[in-house]
Amino acid sequence: MFFDMGQLAAEIRYKILTATVTPRPIAWVTTRSADGIANAAPFSFFNVLGHEPPTVVLGLLRHPEKGLKDTAENILATGEFVVHLVPHQMAEAMNATCVDAPPGIDELALAGLQTVPSRMVSPPRIAGGPVAFECRSLSSHETGPRQIAVIGEVVCAHVADKFVLDAGKGYIDTPALDLIARMHGSGWYARPADLFQLARPAPIGESVMK
Repeated sequence: MFFDMGQLAAEIRYKILTATVTPRPIAWVTTRSADGIANAAPFSFFNVLGHEPPTVVLGLLRHPEKGLKDTAENILATGEFVVHLVPHQMAEAMNATCVDAPPGIDELALAGLQTVPSRMVSPPRIAGGPVAFECRSLSSHETGPRQIAVIGEVVCAHVADKFVLDAGKGYIDTPALDLIARMHGSGWYARPADLFQLARPAPIGESVMK
């Protein structure tokens, strides 16, 4: 089936993308407004971009009524945010922060979450999460009407001690993190299962290529 994206309604484009690009890691993002009000919301249009410097990207879709979402407004105003990865045991709390709340409402309080101060940025970190990246915005691009892509530099990372196998070598017990990912449709998520490993092909020597 051929889909000309330019000829489809927005909601159909969204369904095709989110039903096929799976599983998607979830960025549970905390920000702070210019007035000092904390905000939390999850986003699955998210990934890591590179490590020199360490960078992540957030795709922040527009709110259907008010335009920019609070997360986008806060990042554009302050340039700072924290990305948390979501373990299965915190899935319900993450989902609670999806609520469409008026500006000025603290979703962290609504979800019954505790926070701790970040080290290098103003937004707080969510207590109890296994991984958090404190970030500063490198650039933002309006990719559509009130649709923003934000590239952020990870200025520091927090990984719970029990998941660190060897700090000097950067070895993390990834399966033990039990992170969830976004799947298709309304409310579908996935957990790690049925893992398999492939060895990377050996380099092709110059003599072989000739």
